[in-house]
Amino acid sequence: MRGTRGHTLLRLVAIGVLLAATGLSMGACRNNRQAAQAQLVAAEQTGAVPVYNTQRLTMATARPVDAYVMLGGRIKTCWFNASAPLLPRHVYRADVSADGGNVKITIHDKKDSRGLAGDIAYAIDIAEQGGSTVITTKNRSMTPSQAAKMQYDINRWKGGETNCSRKVPRSSA
Repeated sequence: MRGTRGHTLLRLVAIGVLLAATGLSMGACRNNRQAAQAQLVAAEQTGAVPVYNTQRLTMATARPVDAYVMLGGRIKTCWFNASAPLLPRHVYRADVSADGGNVKITIHDKKDSRGLAGDIAYAIDIAEQGGSTVITTKNRSMTPSQAAKMQYDINRWKGGETNCSRKVPRSSA
């Protein structure tokens, strides 16, 4: 009788330990998920885009959607970050075709204090042409120095650089 009672007690203790371990494990998973969600929210609020792949990306071999991921990420990180935005009075928008073959990134003037997008100030078209990805920019209302800085950054990023630069190119005027 004692053996049966001891086994029953041992089983109950084992089940209790397993339940406690399962609860701790599930709590850890929930906390990891919450931490990951908090990081995504923080990144979204600051405009920070994590760099997952720091390989050099040449536009000759990249599909338009790949070029968009690289350029769009750099643009949001460098031009629209929360701490020192290059374009604090502008709004970023992007439109990617369903097949990823055409992308249009537009920089808009802020329409009002709520940050709604107004008129397009600068446009970047990314499209596949003749087996290569072609990036075309068009300044609609940026100052010449702003447009020169933006083109300078885009050219650096197309060449594989990944950093945000505060350097402003000398104008050729």
